[in-house]
Amino acid sequence: MIDLMHHCIASGLTTFDHADIYGSYSTEADFGKAFADSGIKRADIQLISKCGIQMTRGRDNRLNHYQYDKEYIIWSAEQSLKKLNTEYLDLLLLHRPSPLMHPDEIAGAVDHLMVSGKINWFGVSNFTPSQIAMLNKKAIPVSGNQVEFSLTHDAPMYDGTFDDCIANNRMAMAWSPLGSLFQEKNKQTKRIRKTMDPLMEKYGADESQLLLAWILKHPAKVFPVVGTTNKERITLAAKAIDMNMELQDWFALLVASQGHDVP
Repeated sequence: MIDLMHHCIASGLTTFDHADIYGSYSTEADFGKAFADSGIKRADIQLISKCGIQMTRGRDNRLNHYQYDKEYIIWSAEQSLKKLNTEYLDLLLLHRPSPLMHPDEIAGAVDHLMVSGKINWFGVSNFTPSQIAMLNKKAIPVSGNQVEFSLTHDAPMYDGTFDDCIANNRMAMAWSPLGSLFQEKNKQTKRIRKTMDPLMEKYGADESQLLLAWILKHPAKVFPVVGTTNKERITLAAKAIDMNMELQDWFALLVASQGHDVP
């Protein structure tokens, strides 16, 4: 893990995205132990974590659920700090919206964590624009929204999510940025691969780089969350930032994904 962290930094990727539930609540501690022995300066990296999902794996819960009371959010953030071996998080996200979340509880937790210097920024993940607006009404500074977004899952471009990010200067992040291209073989992925064939030669890129370059062209300035732990794939992913996909190539991929011309 230490070697992989150094490789990411050498490739220009300095932000590490976590969540308390990853590895059934074990990955943060594994990373923190490696970070402590890595020799990497805390100021040279950014750490993100998420909280709010209560799972049966790794905790004594009867069923999976969400929890967003003030005390729990603070406790969860402090647990992440301890496990990650850091005094602060650059960004804390609420992992998924809960039907029972109350903005007053969230506001109290965010205020405490920011005033105490335990988090620098606060954001959400998988929230709708209206849910973010509810938090904003309580003066909760929502700095970013991490959502599922890819060529094969383009809903955030149409449901107001990225409009909200652009209008309110929120950081947009995309989890599962490669979508289903490498996971499924269906009419959609066949159309995409056919369209990609000449583009790979044109841009000197592989499929994953084209998928990332397609995301990076969006005006919301979306940050893809790269999930691979393969060094070669990490290096290639980092190089996608230098690709400038032409406008009609971007739309050609969109049309291939949706299966129809733009209206």
